[in-house]
Amino acid sequence: MSTQFQRGNTKPGFESPIPQSPTTSFGPHNFKRDQYRHSTSGYSTPGGASVYSSYSTSPNVGCLTSVRMSAMAKLSRFLRRLVHFRQMDFEFAAWQMWSLLTHPQLVYRKFVYRKRTKDQWARDDPAFLVLLAVALSLSSILFAVVLHLSFAGFIAFYFWAVFVDCVFVGLVIATLIWFISNRYLRRGEDQDVEWGYCFDVHLNAFFPMLILLHVILPLIFSSLVDYPNFISRLIGNAVWFIACVYYVYITFLGYTALPILRNTQIFLYPITFIFIFFVATVSAGWNISQTAMDFYHFRAMNANR
Repeated sequence: MSTQFQRGNTKPGFESPIPQSPTTSFGPHNFKRDQYRHSTSGYSTPGGASVYSSYSTSPNVGCLTSVRMSAMAKLSRFLRRLVHFRQMDFEFAAWQMWSLLTHPQLVYRKFVYRKRTKDQWARDDPAFLVLLAVALSLSSILFAVVLHLSFAGFIAFYFWAVFVDCVFVGLVIATLIWFISNRYLRRGEDQDVEWGYCFDVHLNAFFPMLILLHVILPLIFSSLVDYPNFISRLIGNAVWFIACVYYVYITFLGYTALPILRNTQIFLYPITFIFIFFVATVSAGWNISQTAMDFYHFRAMNANR
């Protein structure tokens, strides 16, 4: 076996060194495309070239470059782990949620580490998704209490929050940014942005927005926001302004972490329009939080608050 597959040190007694993945080996990368045969099951042999992109040896390996699993294989593994709670790392998922509220840059450092060790950017552990569903259920209970919803109204509100506010909106945003990133922002043609990573970025940005709009806002709504005066309008609209800005900022961090993208500062441009909209609504006397509460109540109970 050639020396480019060898580790720095081999254990005594072992004649054949352990082969390394192209993205994690420490030796020079001098691989041939037809040296390995690709599996039809979605997995390639260790060290095998990706069937999705050309063979890049750049130290900044991008998404779907030199991967060892196809996209369908990754999705299949993710769904299988979704029903095995013992295989989920809930402690790490809880740390990610806390870090998204306090220091979101740390979360994306872990994404970079996952790419270097597992050859993929998107999460392979559904624990974060499970905890997010739990957070949505708890926040829906809080909303049901504040809006005086019936049990049927609570169920309707919960399904709206999960499948429309989180999943459907996330599918639209992730697909749109995935298309824009791959079409206009890539540095090269041989590396692609994973769609799963785009959806993960949405989930990361959605969680702080959930805390602000589905936890903090209901808690302060009756005492501070639900009044026809300037201060209440300012507080109510400021909560929405902060939530939207934080969503944009975490989205910006997510795509800035990808070394294959350029000009990622464009993801910060919506903040300007959000600020203009915030000033305009406060000046015009529109309390967005009151309108949102009326809408939430209407879609859950099909009646005005």
